[in-house]
Amino acid sequence: MSKANVIAKKQEVVNDITKKFQDAEAVVVVDYRGLTVEQVTELRKQLRDAGIEMRVLKNTMLRRAAEAADLSDLVDVFKGPTAVAFSNEEVVAPAKIIAEFAKDAEALEIKGGVLEGKVASVEQINKIATLPSRDGLLSMLLSVLQAPVRNTALAIKAVAEKKEEEAA
Repeated sequence: MSKANVIAKKQEVVNDITKKFQDAEAVVVVDYRGLTVEQVTELRKQLRDAGIEMRVLKNTMLRRAAEAADLSDLVDVFKGPTAVAFSNEEVVAPAKIIAEFAKDAEALEIKGGVLEGKVASVEQINKIATLPSRDGLLSMLLSVLQAPVRNTALAIKAVAEKKEEEAA
């Protein structure tokens, strides 16, 4: 394979990663050094089940892609063994899954990430990980919206029962 072909393939990978950075709702960058093959496989499975793609890529390619995606503040985290989780739908899910996994696999370390197009620190990623998922937030909102209707229905029912007792 000629040098020009190798460079073209690498550029294609960088373009692909750049597009993933731009399209993703959330990106979490981790250091996976010290994890066993089984642990990495399990983490990948959990992420894949949630619709999140995890890739291990060369730091040089990640740096170039981050700069091309106007995320130059992220370049500093691309040191050492790096894996990147891309989520196109859910902001909370990748941070939550990785943080939960890191409780058991202490070798897994969150380095940083991107949330809704903005570079995020480790602290921000960890805060996001404590939030409920989108479905959880929607169910909370629904219960808050249902409460007044439920209370009104109960009050009407109580008045109706009282009137029935008085009539009897």
